Amino acid sequence: MHKPRVAFLPIARTTFDITFAQEKSNLARQQLSQMPVTLEGQAELITDLQSAQRIAESIADNPPDMLLIFQATFADSTMISALGERIDAPRLLWAVPEEHTGGRLRLNSFCGINLAAHALTRAGHQYETIFAPPDDPLALDKVLALALAGRARNALRNARLGRVGENPDGFETCLLDPDLIHQVFGLQVVQFDLSKDIFPLARQVETSRIDDIQAHLGGKVTGLDELEPAATRGTLSVYAALQQIAVQGEINGFAVRCWPEFFVEMGCAACGAMSMMSDEMIPCSCEADVNGTITQMMLQSISGKPAFGTDIVSVDDERDAIVVWHCGLAPLSMADPQEMPGVTIHSNRRLPLLFEFTLKPGPVTVARLSESSGEYRLVIGRGKIIPGPKSFSGTSGLLQFKSPAKEVLDMILTAGLEHHISITYGDYADVLITFAKLLNIPVLQLTNQGGSIENFSHNLTDQTIPNPEGEQS
Repeated sequence: MHKPRVAFLPIARTTFDITFAQEKSNLARQQLSQMPVTLEGQAELITDLQSAQRIAESIADNPPDMLLIFQATFADSTMISALGERIDAPRLLWAVPEEHTGGRLRLNSFCGINLAAHALTRAGHQYETIFAPPDDPLALDKVLALALAGRARNALRNARLGRVGENPDGFETCLLDPDLIHQVFGLQVVQFDLSKDIFPLARQVETSRIDDIQAHLGGKVTGLDELEPAATRGTLSVYAALQQIAVQGEINGFAVRCWPEFFVEMGCAACGAMSMMSDEMIPCSCEADVNGTITQMMLQSISGKPAFGTDIVSVDDERDAIVVWHCGLAPLSMADPQEMPGVTIHSNRRLPLLFEFTLKPGPVTVARLSESSGEYRLVIGRGKIIPGPKSFSGTSGLLQFKSPAKEVLDMILTAGLEHHISITYGDYADVLITFAKLLNIPVLQLTNQGGSIENFSHNLTDQTIPNPEGEQS
């Protein structure tokens, strides 16, 4: 996954202290270059409208994840307007304070972004602002949050999501409005038929291919050889088929009708296949939950890590924690490292292949893009997975918030939210709030707990996640 692309464009007016302004700009670039972003744009100050227009044209066809306009000195609104209106990217206006010496106003930077902010507002354009020194840690956190949110927005804009089959009857939580989805996110939903597109392809997977997948998987889990062989290989063939469709159809995620057809027609469960796909950063949700998959794609793009779509099923009163569970489709990378994941059969259908483990402890972000009555809202929660015994067969974990568990559940029910939530490891709640602003989506926070943006530096390097063949995805 690429680092967020940040276009740094410093502007100034030559009638101010241009040397001092360049020093401030250089310091800002130096700080940004140490962050987990790809820094683009230019180092030299932009001092005239013609230059600003030329630069805007050069960037417009390949817009960055974020446009950072550094207001090194006062300038009228024309340059920022030229940059901000032509380049389709989240805008951040950064002004810097200066010492009150009793002498010359060397920069007058704040007045410059004040002027520009009004101009952008009159034109109907969104923006964020910073008024802080170039090395201010909170300012740099805000830059990163907007850059990550911008990366997520761009990822969804350019995404294709495969809907495999229809949602089960009575699962209104998995209904979708393709036109609304495209309008809000820019994302395209591609429909696939189980009997025509998926099952025939899975049945055609070569034996040697299934052998390779099984051999690689056997080194990651226990008990694989103890399951019914034909059904196990059926799940692995489904995985291979989804992989092929993802590559050939340029599909970035799947929402899969996982029952009853996989059990009846293929004689296997789809859960294990979806788990392996999610670990390869092609997230999958069950029950054809398209909005659930979009949520996972959003979280994955922001965090750089897999996301897991799950049910809330119970409360652990002793630990004041919510029990999250699904049949066995959590990414294997989320397993507690203290125990090797196992494999199992579906609790109800009695067929493999599913994974069985408890989720590893650590801070998590909870999210759901919730849709009803033709409108979206973004549900956000900060929590942590805590150590504890396995709650049920399949994949489960104990999710604890600062607020009492039953209060959180009451909020979910009172708000009429869907029965699927998604989680990823790390605290990205502030980034999600920024993302919601970009898309003009209201936010519902499950808890009122505060927190700052996580230090992402160790998470956002060019990550590689091994696929079942051991190659780099």
